[in-house]
Amino acid sequence: MKNNYAFIDSQNLNLAIREQDWQLDFKRFRKYLEDKYDVTKAFLFIGYIATNASLYTSLQEDGYILIFKPTLSLPDGRVKGNIDAELVLHAMIEYPNYDKALVVTGDGDFHCLIDYLKRQDKLAKLVIPNQYKFSSLLRKFGQYMVFMNGLKEKLKYK
Repeated sequence: MKNNYAFIDSQNLNLAIREQDWQLDFKRFRKYLEDKYDVTKAFLFIGYIATNASLYTSLQEDGYILIFKPTLSLPDGRVKGNIDAELVLHAMIEYPNYDKALVVTGDGDFHCLIDYLKRQDKLAKLVIPNQYKFSSLLRKFGQYMVFMNGLKEKLKYK
């Protein structure tokens, strides 16, 4: 059995799925990653908001390792917690511990990480939540890209 790790940009994943008018069942998604891609550890990068404690507990019970980023409340009421540096750093901290990595995002800010993993033959897949809305910087990884658009029936929250 392979020992692959997933590095998940939770905000990009969640927003891209919601834009397609469905809600991801994170428990089913974790099982899907394990069954389809031999993911033994799934790191979920997420902004920390104290009132979401029960969500975090639930995600941990579903098998995710949560990596928190402090958040900022913006004047317009939105909450900002950019996890890019944490995801890249943890992918490199964990580098000796996994066979291959799955990166779950459509964000071009991860181009350098994905490119490095590819060149080191450590990239299993680039899982893009929405094939119609992702950074064009990621197009060069076409052979590694898989899209979640067709997974609604399998992975939607019921």
